[in-house]
Amino acid sequence: SLPAASGLVEMGAHWIHGPSPGNPVFRLATRYGLLGPEAAREENQQAEAGGHPPLPSVTYGSSGRVLSSQVVSEARDLFNTLLASARAFCGSEEPPAPSVGQYLRTEIARRVPALGRGEEDAQRLQLAALAACFKLECCISGTHSMDLVALEPFGEYVSLPGLDCTFPGGYSGLPDHMLSALPEGTILLSKAVRTIWWQGSFREEGDEARDFPVRVECEDGDTFLADHVIITVPLGFLKERHQDFFQPPLPKRKAEAIRRLGFGTNNKIFLEFEQPFWEPEQQLLEVVWEDESPLEEPSANLEATWFKKLIGFVVLQPPEQHGHVLCGFIAGEESEYMETLSDAEVLSTMTRVLRTLTGNPHLPAPRSMLRSRWHSASYTRGSYSYVAVGSSGDDIDVLAQPLPEDPKDPRPLQLLFAGEATHRTFYSTTHGALLSGWREAERLNQLFKALAPL
Repeated sequence: SLPAASGLVEMGAHWIHGPSPGNPVFRLATRYGLLGPEAAREENQQAEAGGHPPLPSVTYGSSGRVLSSQVVSEARDLFNTLLASARAFCGSEEPPAPSVGQYLRTEIARRVPALGRGEEDAQRLQLAALAACFKLECCISGTHSMDLVALEPFGEYVSLPGLDCTFPGGYSGLPDHMLSALPEGTILLSKAVRTIWWQGSFREEGDEARDFPVRVECEDGDTFLADHVIITVPLGFLKERHQDFFQPPLPKRKAEAIRRLGFGTNNKIFLEFEQPFWEPEQQLLEVVWEDESPLEEPSANLEATWFKKLIGFVVLQPPEQHGHVLCGFIAGEESEYMETLSDAEVLSTMTRVLRTLTGNPHLPAPRSMLRSRWHSASYTRGSYSYVAVGSSGDDIDVLAQPLPEDPKDPRPLQLLFAGEATHRTFYSTTHGALLSGWREAERLNQLFKALAPL
């Protein structure tokens, strides 16, 4: 959470997905009193939202008009129905397609004659709205294309009930409260690690009595000796650095799981306005490029079309706290290309896009812009994981497996692995990350209990 405009913006996690008793993030946030009254309502906790915040919305078309809500909701309902059917192939020996994207497109192609009740213009508009649905799903899955997301394991991901909610005081209030319970000096921040040496025999200088199997070497030359290290770095970092980050290198099976699993980028673009151009009740401004179809290949010219991957803008609530701020979401290679542009280029492009969508060439430019750059960040290299074509949930379990692998090893659990990419059913979420950390802590607890003298 960063201070911006007159309130806070979330550069990373935005919502609690599925705020209900089965979600540990929700339980902690409730215990610490970090949520608004809406989130505590029982009917909100029981709602099945499927990971999509159901916000009052308006949909702008690229022709500069507000599109019919009926056309858009018909397309969205069809897409959500097909997406739900894609989850049914979990465990199937022969799924109808390797990827979620290919399956969805095949099903949409079969239904084209019935779209828009057979009327050509309405059909084209429905296909354009379906193309927008694909982009939203890319943001949710953290991928460049749904063609990269494996169909068979897609149904293993679990959505918790509850209407997605935000932290009025910022998401970082949660770790702040958790850390406050720890003794002073327990946490050392901004200490970049260069290499983790394991399966070794390392001693503190002047201490001949005890050796340690793990040595953590930092970029500033400092070292830390340990019996156990829990590694929570993002999968994107592991993909890029695991060969030199671990010495000796990780076993082949784990290295292969890292290679096969998917890790993509989902970025945010915050735009602050002097005055809102949207209506007070509108909380989501959706975007449909009317010349697009999911059955046609998107343009590969990122320079000319990157902004078309933007799914639209969430209005930050409440305006009394945030000012008049829109938060745009954009995923994939277009999102990564956006990171290479200057602030001025992104701001002028967003101004041009909003003028096109609203049909108002005189719409005032935003007075400030802020964006995330998760792909450029050297310790993340993207946002979160997905199960890619060629991988499965088994790869997530392999990634989560501690090292050394030999259960008879006299010095077990030297390297433990946590983070959202190690949770088989809640990958890509904050609650998955939290549960994975608790899982590894409990693994150590059990080891210490087993070793404790009776």
